[in-house]
Amino acid sequence: MKSKSGGQRSERVGDAIHRELAVLLRAEIKDPRLRNLTLTQVDVTPDLAHAKIYVSHVDGNAIWPEAERALLKASGFLRSQLARVLNTYSVPALHFAYDNSLANGINLSALIDRALEEDSKHPDD
Repeated sequence: MKSKSGGQRSERVGDAIHRELAVLLRAEIKDPRLRNLTLTQVDVTPDLAHAKIYVSHVDGNAIWPEAERALLKASGFLRSQLARVLNTYSVPALHFAYDNSLANGINLSALIDRALEEDSKHPDD
């Protein structure tokens, strides 16, 4: 059975990783493949061994293969920097995944705008 404190701790560590990685990606990583990436969520396993970091980009997932390679290349540096600020015995292994919710939201918003525009063209019957 999962302890409540274990879940809260992994959540706190996930929040800290989220904050620190956002700063590191913006200020320390100069790789152009990682420009305009947004960290959307960080999930950490209860044993703090693994962290799944979800990233998004306003241009959609076309950039993901290159961005993923750049993130994997930078993961050692990112973990070493996280080790300086996290108050844990070890730093979770970082796993990156693309989150398309931002692109989906933009597409949905565009669809709604088009539907409203079409509705305005037809007077009420």
